[in-house]
Amino acid sequence: MSLPETWPVILQIPVAWGDMDAFSHVNNAVYLRWFESARIAYFERTGMLDQREQYGIGPILARATIDFRKPVTFPDRVTVLSCVPELRNTSFTMAYRVMSEAHGGALVAEGDSVVVMLNYRTGEKVSLSDQLRQRVAALEAKR
Repeated sequence: MSLPETWPVILQIPVAWGDMDAFSHVNNAVYLRWFESARIAYFERTGMLDQREQYGIGPILARATIDFRKPVTFPDRVTVLSCVPELRNTSFTMAYRVMSEAHGGALVAEGDSVVVMLNYRTGEKVSLSDQLRQRVAALEAKR
């Protein structure tokens, strides 16, 4: 899987006091929420969510992984990066990176996910449309 030098979706997210847990660092579940925010921004920029209302077809998360590099604490602001390095028949891979201002822009977490295109009416996987492939390629080319 080849990752870009620059990423097509970049979000700035402030760390909230409530993101921390009893161990005085950001709870691991928060990283999944940051990944989700980047994923949804990617979906919006490619129009991926538009088909759900009209045709009942849309993305669903099948798998998510995270590798934690450094603990994040309040106060901080993180930059969350996302891209799609691989398209398959009925699914695609997304990659994520989280960088911390308090750590001088250092990588504090990275991960990936597998997203499947699903017919929500039947519960069956569906092939990625040519239109979706073109939109992803166009967004990835903007890097």
